Amino acid sequence: MAGFADIAGAVAGDGGFAHFGDPIREQRRLVGGTAAAPLGDRVVLEVSGPERLTWLDSITSQSVARLAPGESTELLVLDPLGRVEHAAGVLDDGTSTWLIADAADAEPLGAWLSRMVFRSQVTVAVRSDLVLLGFVDGGTAAATATAAAFAPYGAPLVWSDPWQHVRAGGHQYAEIAEHPGAALGWRVAILEAEAAEALAATLGRDDAAGMLAAEALRVAAWRPRWAAEVDERSLPHESDWIRSAVHLNKGCYRGQETVAKVHNLGHPPRRLAALHLDGSDDVLPEPGSPVFAGDDEVGHITSSARHHEEGPIALAILSRRAPVGDLVVRAEGIDVAAAQQVIVPADAGATADIPRLTRLSRRPSAPDPRDN
Repeated sequence: MAGFADIAGAVAGDGGFAHFGDPIREQRRLVGGTAAAPLGDRVVLEVSGPERLTWLDSITSQSVARLAPGESTELLVLDPLGRVEHAAGVLDDGTSTWLIADAADAEPLGAWLSRMVFRSQVTVAVRSDLVLLGFVDGGTAAATATAAAFAPYGAPLVWSDPWQHVRAGGHQYAEIAEHPGAALGWRVAILEAEAAEALAATLGRDDAAGMLAAEALRVAAWRPRWAAEVDERSLPHESDWIRSAVHLNKGCYRGQETVAKVHNLGHPPRRLAALHLDGSDDVLPEPGSPVFAGDDEVGHITSSARHHEEGPIALAILSRRAPVGDLVVRAEGIDVAAAQQVIVPADAGATADIPRLTRLSRRPSAPDPRDN
């Protein structure tokens, strides 16, 4: 991401820039809409062809067949048992559909989509030549990023994160009046490399934010991500991902049977929780750090961050049977106290209202004709 490296204080990290000198201040500027974050840890895929939307609709979790130009959503690719294999943000411009995927998932997702084309009039390409810039809607950064966004067919490519609201056909398990995701109007602009370099040349240290700042806002919003919350066992129910990435009433797709069964009749075996960590020892647990309830290991950290208002926070995937009270995270040989806020309740799912059938033994007996 040439150009951003020349901004004062730039510190590289994980394919992009970890920060530009002060991640906490950068969070505040992101929230205030005055800074933008180059997202070098994500990659764009382009799906073109006249059948692209109906084709994507048939093989993924989201209803996109009638996605309007300029409309944003996200989708999951599930395996036959309903477990998450790939995830991507989705934006259509009327000619092509643009997918935003985590960098480590981009090539595998592109390869899987290419294998699924068969005779459909669709072409899939990984566009590693494009650059992504994240920002919060409503400030000067939004106007700057939108003006610089790639517009191959007239409309600037700016993806709006659907996590802000429950999508049509989705369902929220979190039992909370004001979801923290609702307050974060996260947007991602797709830029050509030359445009990104030119834009970076106009930015100062106060105009840029690193991926640490962007991640802190994501964790505080309880927003799941493929690179963090997904492992080989992940079901979309476990991280409340049905609220934005799954349409429960669309037609069949791979993994749909499991999605429906768990949602209507069962409970996910694990659940995502938000943790507020004790910062006394200045230890921020890394992803994978074990979480304990007493002596019992009940899960592990998936994401952690230092938030500009909430302090050290984390997301953790826990056993469904883990208690809902305070927990302990073990990191660097230190036990860190963690106050738990339930995101996905243990009884999530089983939403179908199925009438009970009267037992045969309780049916009234047939009248005896001799009584007439």
